Amino acid sequence: MPVHPKVVIIGAGIVGCALSDELTARGWTDVTVLEQGPLFAAGGSSSHAPGLVFQTNASKTMTEFASYTVRKYSSLTLDGKWCFQQVGGLEVATTPERLAELSRKHGLATAWGVHSALLDPEQCASLHTLLDPSRVLGGFHVPTDGLAKALRAGEAQARRAIDRGARFLARHTVIGVESANGRVTGVRTDQGSFPADVVVSCAGFWGPEVGKLAGVSVPLLPLAHQYVKTTPLSVLAGVNAEELEASKPILRHQDRDLYYREHGDRIGIGSYAHRPMPVDLGDIPHPEAGAPLMPSMQPFTPEDFEQSWEDSKALLPALAGAKVEEGFNGIFSFTTDGFPLMGEAPELRGFWLAEAVWVTHSAGVAKAMAEWLVEGTPRTDVHECDINRFEPMQLAPTYVRQRGAQNFIEVYDIIHPLQPMEEPRPLRLSPFHSRQRELGAFFLEASGWERPHWYEANAALPGIEEIPGRGAWASRYWSPIAGAEALATRERVALFDMTALKRLEVSGPGALGFLQRLTTNQLDKAVGSVTYTLLLDETGGVRSDLTVARLAEHTFQIGANGNLDLDWFTRHLDADGSDGSDGSGGSGGSGGSDGSVHVRDITAGTCCLGVWGPLARDLVQPLTSTDFSHKGFGYFKAKQAHLGHVPVTAMRLSYVGELGWELYTTADLGAKLWDTLWAAGKKLGILAAGRSAFNSMRLEKGYRSWGTDMTTEHNPYEAGLGFAVRMDKGDFVGREALVGVSEQTVARRLTCLVLDDPQAVVMGKEPVYVDGAPAGYVTSAAYGYSVGASIAYAWLPSAAAAAGTRVEVEYFGELLSATVSEEPLFDPAMARIRR
Repeated sequence: MPVHPKVVIIGAGIVGCALSDELTARGWTDVTVLEQGPLFAAGGSSSHAPGLVFQTNASKTMTEFASYTVRKYSSLTLDGKWCFQQVGGLEVATTPERLAELSRKHGLATAWGVHSALLDPEQCASLHTLLDPSRVLGGFHVPTDGLAKALRAGEAQARRAIDRGARFLARHTVIGVESANGRVTGVRTDQGSFPADVVVSCAGFWGPEVGKLAGVSVPLLPLAHQYVKTTPLSVLAGVNAEELEASKPILRHQDRDLYYREHGDRIGIGSYAHRPMPVDLGDIPHPEAGAPLMPSMQPFTPEDFEQSWEDSKALLPALAGAKVEEGFNGIFSFTTDGFPLMGEAPELRGFWLAEAVWVTHSAGVAKAMAEWLVEGTPRTDVHECDINRFEPMQLAPTYVRQRGAQNFIEVYDIIHPLQPMEEPRPLRLSPFHSRQRELGAFFLEASGWERPHWYEANAALPGIEEIPGRGAWASRYWSPIAGAEALATRERVALFDMTALKRLEVSGPGALGFLQRLTTNQLDKAVGSVTYTLLLDETGGVRSDLTVARLAEHTFQIGANGNLDLDWFTRHLDADGSDGSDGSGGSGGSGGSDGSVHVRDITAGTCCLGVWGPLARDLVQPLTSTDFSHKGFGYFKAKQAHLGHVPVTAMRLSYVGELGWELYTTADLGAKLWDTLWAAGKKLGILAAGRSAFNSMRLEKGYRSWGTDMTTEHNPYEAGLGFAVRMDKGDFVGREALVGVSEQTVARRLTCLVLDDPQAVVMGKEPVYVDGAPAGYVTSAAYGYSVGASIAYAWLPSAAAAAGTRVEVEYFGELLSATVSEEPLFDPAMARIRR
């Protein structure tokens, strides 16, 4: 790519304007923004957005995006007029469940560095004088939240970009995306063509149509959302200066799926309480001058607002004498998981997406996109938003429609961290699924896979009555059976279904060199070796952690974390001159101009059982002539073998801290593998164990989970993974950024905490206090049944990470005492694994 590439941005809404500003500020000034409508009220979602910016989100990334939006837009003006009004945000609870949720939300805000406060009903009413305090139980207040004036903020940023060399062209409808050799070369409009090295689609709900022109899937659903303005209220007469519009906090009544803001002496009300209203893009007219409504503003359907109006009058009694003066059904974009669509499309290099982005996160997303484009990686972790996160079945139009509509329904619901969507399910089933159902498995979902979390068949396990209870929130999607399964695994042998984990095959004469360049550990080992290693970005941040098994001289099997790892490998193949296809029928590509490396996703055609526990060898050895002794089959080794009639690839690994193997075979033989092991294990007391027990056991051993415990925001030494980095093996991606870094030099660490109260089990993302001040946040947490303690891993300053340091974890408003502990808590000598 040229040093100063030609960039075409499609869409001059708030995201396109923000991106043009962020790019030109970084020296990419050859930027053309194409807009099918007028400038700057272009007719998309930005043109009618009410502009409420509530920063707090369960996602650290989304909170950071919103906080940057607040900071940036607060500094902008347009012709002397404000772009952001920091009136504060207030969320009220009318049910005990919501009141508890607001307490949890206060913890999230604290964890992510957003100042907030919990208020009683009278304090809520003093902030928002229209509120009836008798209707609310309490509130959550963020003083820095507020109102963004989307059109002004967009134009203010566009003007800055224009001053640096960007150009904005109105009424240019994109009719084609040009490409050559798998890379974008330009954009065709009804007014002419524009050459480009980079094209970024910021087209909002029109994104899927733009994507079709490029052959790119854009999995978002346009949905209409109701917004009304009332007639003037006498209690607001003269309260708000016309140029300021509002003085009271923006308000959420999430128990009724409503929000409110002032418009001078009127109140604006937004509702998610109605039925989902998907919008067919073919029915949306293109922007036209003089049209009575913008294309994004659909006709109002008053019958859908009737209950919301009654609920609004109950919360804000001053509305009793008012009426709905005007309303519309405004179109917004919803995705299957609620996150934006960001990054370079896998189907066409140079074609990037910044879609499904609301005003709330617009500046933050634009900043991350500009960093990604100019610097090669965003400084904020964006794995939740990366367009390449999806599995193929998650791109099906019916899936996008169904999950997108459900996200609309649940937008203000209280969602538990483990709570799955109920439909469409089931989608992906392991070969063991029927056996698991017979055992009464309780299934949750991951990447479309049904994964057992515990089995009702284990309800009679000894000791289950001694499993400690836990609070109401932590008890959801949990059973004491999970604890009994964990303890039984440590005493006997258990089967864990590991099929849902992504498996890749990297092969060919150049495979070793390719993997050596991308990973941190030394992979140049004998056939049969298995290595734990990391993928880093150029800044040294941890993109993923992998297990790499060398099954033959030129064949490696990779245990990966998801589709982002496949995308990372494929992009580096393409950088070597690949045509992007290996012709094998699997997902992946071949790399190097000579096709010397092949990457293939083998997940769907294979399956995996983890066989772990002190009796694991007693189970597998009688089934095979292959030597499974400790001497003959060492830890972190792999062998091909037959267990009964079933050919397996056996890897001596353990994510639960017990003797055992990961056993891989083809999907067609999965049920036979299960039955073979189950029949042989009856005399040993074999059991099936679920993901809940698995997570407890891995935390007892201090094993990290990528995406939860560490991300690209953390380097290996901070995360306690320096042992997986071999700086002397030669160059690899991210190596330069780690020069001079060590566990002794880092300013923060991933730290093991043990809570004083064993029944106080937290869930993750809670703030951690040191000396009374917020200092970090929890990542993973679980009860450790084998060690009899409640465990939480947390990011803390290095100065506070010494064993014995006393800290506090805020959980639903309560401060729980905890102690920094040496890790691992269980079997630090690794004696149980290496026997």
